[in-house]
Amino acid sequence: MASKLNQLTSKACQASQFVAKHGNVYYKQLLEQNKQYIQEPPTVEKCNLLSKQLFYTRLASIPGRSEAFWKELDYVKHLWKNRQELKVEDAGIAALFGLECFAWFCAGEIVGRGFTFTGYYV
Repeated sequence: MASKLNQLTSKACQASQFVAKHGNVYYKQLLEQNKQYIQEPPTVEKCNLLSKQLFYTRLASIPGRSEAFWKELDYVKHLWKNRQELKVEDAGIAALFGLECFAWFCAGEIVGRGFTFTGYYV
């Protein structure tokens, strides 16, 4: 156990030395590549303005997203009414989609339990 701890300590030390040596170069390179997205001057007022713009832009997009949702719902209703004409391929895709949703739900439950399969820690 002590040898594993020494190995882990050594790896952590190497990683911190690498970040200390190369982190600043990476940071500058990242900022240089994305300078078109940087707002000048970087002040609190500018950040507040950008956050308000994002919020109200998202708020303004709600009617379009709502309309798309109702179109999708109408399409599903139409498919359900005409389910006799439904192809096996479409039914298979729907079944796979439902199975994928269930799998993601199960994965979320496992993560929420702290990566255990048996139950919650009490």
